[in-house]
Amino acid sequence: MAAVRVEEVLAAAEEQEADKRRSVTVEKELELEFDLGNLLALDRNPPPAAGLRGAGPRREALLRALARDNAQLLVARLWELPAERAGGAGGPLVARLPEPAFRLPREKPPPRPRPPTRWEQFARLKGIRRRKRTSLVWDEQAKEWRRRWGYRRAGGDPARAWLAEVPEGADPQEDQFARLRREKRERVARNELNRLRNLARAHRAGTGTAAPAAPLHPTGHQSREELGRVACVARVSTASLGRFQPRLPKEPAEPPSRSGGRKRRFEPLLGNLAAERSRQLELLRDMGSKRPVLDITRAVNKQLRQEEAEAAAAKGKKQSQRGKRGRRQQRAGRSAKKSGARRQQQQRPVGSGTGGGGGRRKKA
Repeated sequence: MAAVRVEEVLAAAEEQEADKRRSVTVEKELELEFDLGNLLALDRNPPPAAGLRGAGPRREALLRALARDNAQLLVARLWELPAERAGGAGGPLVARLPEPAFRLPREKPPPRPRPPTRWEQFARLKGIRRRKRTSLVWDEQAKEWRRRWGYRRAGGDPARAWLAEVPEGADPQEDQFARLRREKRERVARNELNRLRNLARAHRAGTGTAAPAAPLHPTGHQSREELGRVACVARVSTASLGRFQPRLPKEPAEPPSRSGGRKRRFEPLLGNLAAERSRQLELLRDMGSKRPVLDITRAVNKQLRQEEAEAAAAKGKKQSQRGKRGRRQQRAGRSAKKSGARRQQQQRPVGSGTGGGGGRRKKA
């Protein structure tokens, strides 16, 4: 049996103790930059170039050790934050993260805010604050909890009450039940009109144009495009934007969009750098050139529209001239007929009669 030296045993024990200490203690030449709000740690220390050359188990081990050390430093900083128990004394221990310091880029632009309704604008102008109230109230007549508004609400519908109070100064012969029903119909119609106005205003704001949008209420003479647009707006007016709505028999398979079928396409943040460079260089070349960019398709379309307009104008001019010539000939024929009839009447003898020979005769 080979003899074991005491120095070797002590060196192995020191190495094991160093490995244990390294599990919680990490030393860096340059301190890391932390953004605890985003759970981000930036390491400015240069990695060893010799260990990262090539691909093999040595490189993987070095990268794992580097990632482990940085994660240990980040976790150690998280334990320094103030902590509390979530959900009571028996809940898990959570830390309060500070506000993020780095603004991370977005892949897509943020969504546009919903345009305020007329009531929201009025409430903001008057300083009216919305107070949350319960949806159920106690009904003294029915002795049960009922909804505050809507069908079978608390207090009942005044238009369906068996007794109606005559207001002061009103006509005593007036039917108060009919008045209440008429006022209810007017309120329902007013609310429906305001709802349609809000939909039209939101649709106009979504298109981004200043031109007024077409009305969404039925007019009796709507085309197929208008009906399709109204159906599209009605479908995406739900909370799920029409994703779970049943489809009509002849409705297209693709879900409708608020932009009328136009989809915005965004280039990926990390993509082909050569294509992006060529696109930027082409843009700079067009901006620096003094000659205007010629769009052949647009020029050809403009020329075709101009020729069609000239042909239509010439055709309309010929038709108008032809119509004037025909009217002149008709007028000339009518005047010739009138003059011929007048001439025959003047040449007719005085004693001649019409039909049966019943004219006057001179006495012998």
